Amino acid sequence: MQPNEITEVLNRPLSQELLARDMTRLAYVAKDGTPRNIPIIFAWNGSEIVVCTPKNAPKLQALSENPMVALTIDTEVHPPKILLIRGRAELDYVDGIPDEYLQSTSTYEMTPEQRVEWEKEIRSLYHDGMVRIVVTPTWAKLIDFETTLPSPVEELIRQRAERQRA
Repeated sequence: MQPNEITEVLNRPLSQELLARDMTRLAYVAKDGTPRNIPIIFAWNGSEIVVCTPKNAPKLQALSENPMVALTIDTEVHPPKILLIRGRAELDYVDGIPDEYLQSTSTYEMTPEQRVEWEKEIRSLYHDGMVRIVVTPTWAKLIDFETTLPSPVEELIRQRAERQRA
């Protein structure tokens, strides 16, 4: 997929709505060679998806050995709206709490007092920093079940139309 095609998909209004959500599913290959798919909070910075994790997270060694990932951001209503993204993860070890982590948790319902206490706890827990997992999309597909469908369904519709013409 060409960069301009990826940009076109990610700039669609529905894609932008999905990229404004706070939860994605990150799929990667674990150290033992089996697949993993985990829910994780994320932030979209306009060109990359950033997820943050503790420095001792098992996924870090797996991602350093095989950085290829897939992400799914979707809705819980019918018909679902689904943004599928593939890319390569880069690991960025940082001191302190990354801005993206605080940004991605900003939608959590908390009073200002609860937020202050929560951030204090987070800063204490991650006192030696975190790791930013930065994913630059290399492929993207938006499925809304109105104007776009999964590829196999599109193929079945095409085959049905050919049968009806015959």
